[in-house]
Amino acid sequence: MIHNDVLRSVRYMLDISDNKVVEIIKLTGFDVAKADVVSYLKKDEEEGFVHCPDEVMAHFLDGLVIFKRGKDESRPPLPVELPVTNNIILKKLRVAFELKEDDMHAILKAAEFPVSKPELSALFRKFGHTNYRPCGDQLLRNFLKGLTLRVRG
Repeated sequence: MIHNDVLRSVRYMLDISDNKVVEIIKLTGFDVAKADVVSYLKKDEEEGFVHCPDEVMAHFLDGLVIFKRGKDESRPPLPVELPVTNNIILKKLRVAFELKEDDMHAILKAAEFPVSKPELSALFRKFGHTNYRPCGDQLLRNFLKGLTLRVRG
């Protein structure tokens, strides 16, 4: 899924401003200009649209975890995971919103995209594991839709 779509979805879900998106990214120590964020949030066909790079998306997701759960001072910051795949996006959203397996199933069911327990657990396996399964765009899109319904009500 295009990182710009994920960025727009999370921004809408949390009802946050462009400035807040910049603040969330800066929570990880990564510097990004507001003008850049505005260009990432534009629709594909709009003038000034720029694809969101992996590095910015990775820092946004890590910043989102800090924004939602607070910073853990007892641990050193983890290096960002690149390239950012749909599986990584799903994992980071799960951590940020403190979702359990049952929550994930309820969210996908609310989006009318039910997934079995083995299918869901396969998405969170490490790449290269025999049961690893890549997360498709449709699943991630429906997860974001269901999570938005849960968060915004």
